[in-house]
Amino acid sequence: MYCCYKSYGVTGIDAYQVQVEVDFSRGMPGFDIVGLPDAAVKESRDRVRAAISSTGFPFPLGKIVVNLAPAAVKKTGPVYDVPILLSVITARGCLPDPKEYQAFIGELSLFGELRPIQGVLPMVLQAREDGIKELFLPYDNAEEGAAVDGITIYPAKTVSDIIKHLNGEVLLKPREHKILQEREQSYPIDLSDVKGQALAKRALEVAAAGGHNLLFIGPPGTGKSMLAKRIPTILPPLTERESIETAKIHSVAGLLNKGDTLNVQRPFRSPHHTVSAAGLSGGGSNPLPGEVSLAHNGVLFLDELPEFSRQAVEILRQPIEDGEVTISRASSRVTYPCNVMVVAAMNPCPCGYLGHPTIACRCSEKAVDKYLSKVSGPLLDRMDIQVEVAPLEYSDLTSQKPEESSAQVRERICKARAVQEERFKGTETKCNAGMTSSQLREFCQLTEEASKKMAAAFDRMGLSGRAYDRILKVARTIADLSGSQQIESKHLMEALQYRSLDRKYWRK
Repeated sequence: MYCCYKSYGVTGIDAYQVQVEVDFSRGMPGFDIVGLPDAAVKESRDRVRAAISSTGFPFPLGKIVVNLAPAAVKKTGPVYDVPILLSVITARGCLPDPKEYQAFIGELSLFGELRPIQGVLPMVLQAREDGIKELFLPYDNAEEGAAVDGITIYPAKTVSDIIKHLNGEVLLKPREHKILQEREQSYPIDLSDVKGQALAKRALEVAAAGGHNLLFIGPPGTGKSMLAKRIPTILPPLTERESIETAKIHSVAGLLNKGDTLNVQRPFRSPHHTVSAAGLSGGGSNPLPGEVSLAHNGVLFLDELPEFSRQAVEILRQPIEDGEVTISRASSRVTYPCNVMVVAAMNPCPCGYLGHPTIACRCSEKAVDKYLSKVSGPLLDRMDIQVEVAPLEYSDLTSQKPEESSAQVRERICKARAVQEERFKGTETKCNAGMTSSQLREFCQLTEEASKKMAAAFDRMGLSGRAYDRILKVARTIADLSGSQQIESKHLMEALQYRSLDRKYWRK
């Protein structure tokens, strides 16, 4: 007898439909799974065999062949346990034939319990596109699936619950649709905790308002990491499209929260400097997203930048520029989005005190050059804003003057982002940092005075074409923060000020 159930698999963050076909015939007992299954899929035979026994059904004696179509696509993970079990029982005549509008996903325990799986959100989105009306999921994945409107999600704790529902004995209660929303979070830290550092705070505001990459350089203890860790407190809320994109990546990585409510927030990823190149960009035999993709629509913070391996850091150059990273393997090729704001912090030398007003640097000139050379010119060129964080004075630390709070700064940033959202409506661009060449020409027109100053600075500073574009983007953001339609001379001069550190430290 023949039976076919619908299920879903994931490649990258994109899902595809899988037809779980089962043929049961008389002959020597056997249980084979074909269709390019990996080890986890092949092991479904033992899980399904034990789970069938736990449900009270006798395991059929005969030749069983399970085909996972399309057969040319490699199948990974235990997500096909449930449809394989149901197909075997149906082929034996113990269940009615499945409906065309139904699909089934889930991992089984040996006792027939449904365990949560990864990648549910992209599967549910694709199922809705395919016209599936009813999707049966593990109970712990129900909230994630219910974030998608237009499809009925049936959560089940055991496979027996699904069997009883299909037989019309005890119907499962569908999970109510809930809108995917940003998590409301109160932060224990605030930008007002940072004393002084007006220039660094201003740079942080400009970077967050336009999504620009930012580099802090300065002696130890000046507040570089402290400033960077407060970026989440000033970032604008996620849009609906950004929420879905972020949730899909975290769903595939198994990082989406499994609580009673499904919320997302702008990611802030801060990998240790021992992270490998694959850890940053993504990889594995079944490529999973790396830190740069997990930070999509958020911040990737690289503390102690020169301590990262050269290979790991240089691998970020293309993803930073293109907003996506492609991981190629012999059997697969996946692309993950990585539209991130890169924030990095570093010392000016190995001991950290080069240029300090009161502490002498102990490093030789050769040691300093070797340390700074770990940050390549092409990577430095991609850092839109470069700021020196100077040592604090005693009067700054003991000052009772109230500092601006994160809420005040975030309000200005949200207004600037609203201007950008209106500017780029109907396009793929989300903020000024992502402007295309045509958008740059359209929205970054300089006044006559600003144009003259840009021409003089271009030759004097030895700017590259990329640096020129990025200076204009930063100037556009500064103009947005001030509510100006045009990029005036003062906006451009501030943007140029943020590109001076490469000449001070790297072009001696």
